[in-house]
Amino acid sequence: MSSQKKYPVALSAEDRQALVRVTTTGVRSASMIRRARVLLALDRSVGEVDPRAVIAARVGVSCESVRLISKRYAETGGDVWATVGRKERACPPVPSPVTGEVEARLIALACSTPPKGHARWSLRLLEKHVALIEDIPNLDHSTIGRVLKKRNCVSPEEVLDHPALRECGLRRGDGRRPGGLPPPLRPGAPGGVHGREAVPAARPRPRSASPRPGRDRREDNEYVRSGTCSIFCWVAAARWRRVDAQPRRTKVDWARQVEHLLTVDYPDAATVVLVMDNLNTHTIASLYEAFDPGKAFALAQRLEIHHTPKHGSWLNIAEIELSALTRQCLDRRIDDLAVLNAELAAWQQQTNSDQRQVDWHFTTDDARVKLRHLYPTAQQN
Repeated sequence: MSSQKKYPVALSAEDRQALVRVTTTGVRSASMIRRARVLLALDRSVGEVDPRAVIAARVGVSCESVRLISKRYAETGGDVWATVGRKERACPPVPSPVTGEVEARLIALACSTPPKGHARWSLRLLEKHVALIEDIPNLDHSTIGRVLKKRNCVSPEEVLDHPALRECGLRRGDGRRPGGLPPPLRPGAPGGVHGREAVPAARPRPRSASPRPGRDRREDNEYVRSGTCSIFCWVAAARWRRVDAQPRRTKVDWARQVEHLLTVDYPDAATVVLVMDNLNTHTIASLYEAFDPGKAFALAQRLEIHHTPKHGSWLNIAEIELSALTRQCLDRRIDDLAVLNAELAAWQQQTNSDQRQVDWHFTTDDARVKLRHLYPTAQQN
């Protein structure tokens, strides 16, 4: 049975006149105008009704839409406004958990001083701290980003890097996921440890120009270098990270770091697999400069050193961790070595507590293509 017979449409003169006004005058939604045109085409009070397919082609809708509109007209008891209007929701909308007070507290938190070990607030870090506050509902980082979003910014992350908000400690969060290289292990080795060093440094010194008639007082920042230091970064892919800042990066400094690795971090390991780049201090000879021959030989016997290829230090997990450390903790001016080590210790503790894993995507097959110059080639006769 066709919809014209099962759900007949018979409009009164007033209803038909009202629908004609909907389709010809005023500002109405396109869906309301299409429903009104369908009802006018289905009206049997003015004569014979065309087939459903003809009406659908004329109005620009599907045949199923014509059937549903006639069915809705019958279910509403011939109420044309209920038929052409928007259908009321069966359930009320769920109120947003972000009220004006919650939004204000989120902005105040984002403008506060970031926790120790972090140079700025990231969306993920805000998400963790919001979960610890009892009177603020649990919000994920995407919701927090929408709260902090501004109209003239492309994404919520760019809001955190807006120039007007930099003085409040808002900067763009870390968007990359760290990776690493799982080195081949020798029987009895506890795991691969990657070592690397980095250098931060300097502090801002404000300077100003005195005002004079017709010219306002001007202020600017001048950065004064307070020396440099070296950050030793040790990464065990599935276990921990350890960072330590030292005034220098001499052979003796590196040897003491290796001693700490073997005597404190892995005191019971027979062999420790160590991945490093080709820095001039990364040699067994450095141990003999720092310790007596017997102790240096004992430490060297427990090391299995793998150097990354030339111009391939990016294969070291420690390089990726240093990049994350720079973005999360060192992206600011720190002019005191003790303060730097305190910030590094806080970053190290939180990173190890999060149990962040390493997901390395560079496979052996990729290495044979990208690093083919390092592989020996067979001579063809």
